[in-house]
Amino acid sequence: MMAVVRRKSTAELARMRRAGAIVADTLDLMVSLVKPGISTGELDEAAEAHIRGVGAEPSFKGYMGYPASICASVNEEIVHGIPNKRVLEDGDIVSIDCGAIWEGYQGDAALTIAVGQVADDVWRLLEATRLALMAGIAAVRDGARMGDVSHAIEAAALERNCEVVREYGGHGIGATMHEPPHISNWGPAGQGIRLRAGMTFCLEPMLTLGGWQTRTLDDGWTVVTADGSRSAHFEHTIVVTREGAEILTPWRVPKRDGGER
Repeated sequence: MMAVVRRKSTAELARMRRAGAIVADTLDLMVSLVKPGISTGELDEAAEAHIRGVGAEPSFKGYMGYPASICASVNEEIVHGIPNKRVLEDGDIVSIDCGAIWEGYQGDAALTIAVGQVADDVWRLLEATRLALMAGIAAVRDGARMGDVSHAIEAAALERNCEVVREYGGHGIGATMHEPPHISNWGPAGQGIRLRAGMTFCLEPMLTLGGWQTRTLDDGWTVVTADGSRSAHFEHTIVVTREGAEILTPWRVPKRDGGER
């Protein structure tokens, strides 16, 4: 049975655009702060202060008991890493996932940031994941199937010799963080729900340099690659339009040597 996906009104989309802009600004702040010597806990404090400072609420804090305002996943950690006293070192990568609520509506996005100088294969992973996200967004249009989006993400990943994490994926979003449907980052085209203008989704490929299998750490949240390989995660909230897709979380693309480009 196909998931029921509600199209958003003009007023709802206005709130989601504002929530998405706050998320994008927060991620841009994270990019500017990430450097060797900073802890993931310090990043979380800065993100929460920024979100609350503009009158929004962090989506993640307290969600199903989650203790922080961002997820900060380092190296082999794929998603849901809990910020703590861990200090980032040169050559690490850190995936920051961030959500904000504005007037009852959600924005959600993520990106992976290089800490100092990273190895060539690690940078290839980051670029492959970002480009897989953009390939998925490019496949969005009124009348397409969700499977077209999933297939585009997978094809872009495999073209760059990266593996797609299969156990996690994107989702619908609106007044709640997770709405139907679940969106796989792999699979055949031509299947799944029919996309219609006004539908809102989070697309979020997670790729690895090794296998796609995962495991969850004893904290009950942090998901890591089963083989210990590096993983990256990029995400945007988008709305389907008659022309294609509008990105509601327009974060700036991080550079290899820090900062934005």
